[in-house]
Amino acid sequence: MKKATNIACHVMAKPTGSICNLDCHYCFYLEKEALYPERVSAWKMPEDVLREYIRQYIENQPSNYVDFLWQGGEPLMMGIEFFAKAVEISTELAKGKIIRHSIQTNGVLINDNWANFFKKNNILIGISIDGPQKLHDTYRVTRSGKGSYQKVLAGLETIKKHHVEFNILTVVGSHNVDHPIEVYQHLKALGAKHIQFIPLVEEVYPNNKEANPHITNLHVTKWTTPALAYGKFLTKIFNKWIREDIGDIFVQTFDSTFASWNGLPSGVCVTSRTCGHALALEANGDLYQCDHYVEKAHKLGNIKEETISKLNNSAQAISFGKNKYDHLSQHCKQCQYQFACFGGCPKHRFATDDNGIKNINYLCDGYFYFFDQTAPYMKAMKDLLLAGYSPSCIKTILSSNSQAL
Repeated sequence: MKKATNIACHVMAKPTGSICNLDCHYCFYLEKEALYPERVSAWKMPEDVLREYIRQYIENQPSNYVDFLWQGGEPLMMGIEFFAKAVEISTELAKGKIIRHSIQTNGVLINDNWANFFKKNNILIGISIDGPQKLHDTYRVTRSGKGSYQKVLAGLETIKKHHVEFNILTVVGSHNVDHPIEVYQHLKALGAKHIQFIPLVEEVYPNNKEANPHITNLHVTKWTTPALAYGKFLTKIFNKWIREDIGDIFVQTFDSTFASWNGLPSGVCVTSRTCGHALALEANGDLYQCDHYVEKAHKLGNIKEETISKLNNSAQAISFGKNKYDHLSQHCKQCQYQFACFGGCPKHRFATDDNGIKNINYLCDGYFYFFDQTAPYMKAMKDLLLAGYSPSCIKTILSSNSQAL
């Protein structure tokens, strides 16, 4: 009998669940509090869940590298002791595999003690910054309603002082989408070498008070980015990046798009052909299909009752992942850039097609604009790679001949 294939998965662990020390207006995870009302007081991941998660996750990974990603809420609210225990347990159970940890944080709790711990244990830090202070503070505020930028900046400067490796995650919404170069230049000035731009998209009912009055054909929150504006945001940054920073600064969207142009996996679930194996773990051990699908209907089970491997390889998980492509709209199937997008995140497929069916990605216009505008550069970089040159050589070509493309 043929042995069943063990599908690799990536788990985003949330040791504090939705509990956070900021009150970001656009945080989609706040609504998840309703799933766990008992955790208002008992919100921390207990050690038995921590140990079981680490053991199972290491055993589930087919490669010799195991990457743990800790997110929230705000994971640093767990305290250094929790992460010291996580490092200890993962080292104990490694079985010869190389263990790496990364933490996505809002940065406001980072001090010298934290930075020393990160450096000592080679922990990669992802820090959330939405651009210059006036843009960042629009929605990323403290519990008292004050802007968080200065506290975040202090945390970033602390990890830089201790030479901790970091990247920056920027949420792109109505507050900053019209300021692409200002945002990008600011992140560069902060020393960012790896940048992720995350489009802010949230559907609401028509009468919701948070509805965006500037988008009339779809009902989204006021902080949701207009679709085409998002594509222009990426394109303007790309045009500057490819002439000045390619090879020195790495932007996830640009890298994943180039991978797709070369027939390689994009490396990002949003633009992959299938999904379903980027899971989210709640503090009590509940495992969900995806961070954007922490809903009762998409709960796979609890790791104290069933293994991550079995849940990840279940018919439910596999079907969810395949549905991304199997339910692709006719509009997407006919698109010349399907290979670079595959309809985007299913969570964002709430725009209607010509038949009134909700199966078009809200960001479709923006994605198409970005793919179309950058296509000549992607093709040129692909040709360079096929000829044995680094794609970054395009910077020299562009600087010597402004009409090259």
